[in-house]
Amino acid sequence: MTDKNTPFPDTQFKSHDFAKSDMSDANFNGVDLSKSRFWAILKNAKFVDSNMEACDFNDVNLHNSTYENINLSDARFNNINMSGVSFSNLNLANAEINDANLEGMKINGVLVSDLFESFEKNK
Repeated sequence: MTDKNTPFPDTQFKSHDFAKSDMSDANFNGVDLSKSRFWAILKNAKFVDSNMEACDFNDVNLHNSTYENINLSDARFNNINMSGVSFSNLNLANAEINDANLEGMKINGVLVSDLFESFEKNK
């Protein structure tokens, strides 16, 4: 007897297209989605213990998302709006920030603009 929550156990869907399918409230356990492409609404989706290595997120809305215990080493961010974002317990070793609007940005409670001003005065 098939579990009603597992209608397709051990089924292969390689290279299959799922178009305009309603999979809301679905559970994916042990599913291999490598090389899959999503043009989807994933609002309120939850990813736990997931390997998303080498994924490409393009034109994605992650507003009000939560990230915990995430490894983003060697990741690249381009054209990102992070206004109002809060970072804590962050490892930025060897990180680079270029062409950034740092208005109002604080590091350990100190305005970055004040840090730059102090740096320029003490050169």
